[in-house]
Amino acid sequence: MKHITSGLAAGFVATVVLSAMMVAKSMMGVMPELDVIVMLSAMMGAPAIVGWLAHFMIGTLAWGGGFALLYDVIPGSGATAKGVAFGIAAWLAMMIMVMPMAGAGFFGMALGLMAPMMTLVLHIIFGAVLGVTFHALTAGRNATA
Repeated sequence: MKHITSGLAAGFVATVVLSAMMVAKSMMGVMPELDVIVMLSAMMGAPAIVGWLAHFMIGTLAWGGGFALLYDVIPGSGATAKGVAFGIAAWLAMMIMVMPMAGAGFFGMALGLMAPMMTLVLHIIFGAVLGVTFHALTAGRNATA
């Protein structure tokens, strides 16, 4: 509980990295039908800016805060491994809950086999960044405590 701020900050940093990869994917024209921001916006019946805000709130508050709260029970040795495990769990939640609600089907299969594969890779990177950043932030706090 004492590292919740570090979790939120790590969630934000990981979401920035994930967002940059999503924008790069879009700019390269790779799987344009897999646009999480458009999906979130459409689910809320709102403009794209609201989709972006939701994306950052989920990444920062839900995943960053959740990582900090669950850190001690997440399997893995070390923050990076725990982050990757958590990223995979976040991916699984997205595939089972968000994708069907967005009309992309279970595991996003309505978009083809590449959709779950690509989102898994993005979530593994998200989790690694989350873990590394969380460790860097908490290591600094533990040293000064």
